[in-house]
Amino acid sequence: MAVAIVIVLGLALVIYARQSRPAADASAPRIDDHWHHVYGFYLCDTWFQLEGDGEALDVNGRPTNVQYARSGIHSHDDGIIHWHPFSSVSIGSRARLGVFLDVYDVDISTTKLEFPEEQRPFLPYQQEDGVFENGETECNGETGELKAVVWENFSDTDSGDTVIADYDNIRLDQDAMVVAIAFVTDDEDVTMPPWAPELEERAQIDGGQLSSNELFPGANVDEDGNITTDDGEELTPDDVGPAVDDTDDADEPATTDAGDADSEEPATTDAADEPATTDADS
Repeated sequence: MAVAIVIVLGLALVIYARQSRPAADASAPRIDDHWHHVYGFYLCDTWFQLEGDGEALDVNGRPTNVQYARSGIHSHDDGIIHWHPFSSVSIGSRARLGVFLDVYDVDISTTKLEFPEEQRPFLPYQQEDGVFENGETECNGETGELKAVVWENFSDTDSGDTVIADYDNIRLDQDAMVVAIAFVTDDEDVTMPPWAPELEERAQIDGGQLSSNELFPGANVDEDGNITTDDGEELTPDDVGPAVDDTDDADEPATTDAGDADSEEPATTDAADEPATTDADS
């Protein structure tokens, strides 16, 4: 009986730890810092970037994407994560890949990557459910698997660190990092996204970043990431609106099934706070 109680309590603690975000600390990045990271999804044989910047307003000047309004983390259709924290939600030890993915409602687990409906028209393959799942989705007739590769700087020339689990918790603790999220066959190598050398040039798009209150005149964001409207209404992350305003103007997606093409490039992980990683080649 005592053993059973210990096991139950242990499982409860593990679940709590996984669902609790890390405490903010004094380390970088800090509120009003402005970092940039290269990112990309390598899906079977094609690179993909998320669409939209999350800056859309409703008629009252309130954000339609609450996750962006509270974190300040997004992209500009450019394969770059623009990391300029509006609140403690995205500073210090909380600066993790999951903050960015939450803005675009991208769901990722150890075995499955799922894109939200508003991103699916832009995917390189017509995936009605937007899902790339280990052992299920095929690339070139072979089942693929999910992994990520992380480089400390876009100028690195090594093969990076390969992540195989806990992708949301990949730390982004310095400027100019690179993250490639890949769904590929087992023997496929993953390199940096091809636009990585252009990081410095692409980062200039929002060199004069506005504050959250300037971007969203109908809402107020405090240092803890709480958002209230001028009439006192509290907005929560559940109020997320699509980062893409209108998918009708999207380019027609390729009609090839995920897996009818050739692959290109490579692949890090820990168990608790940090994702598991393998040592990088030098």
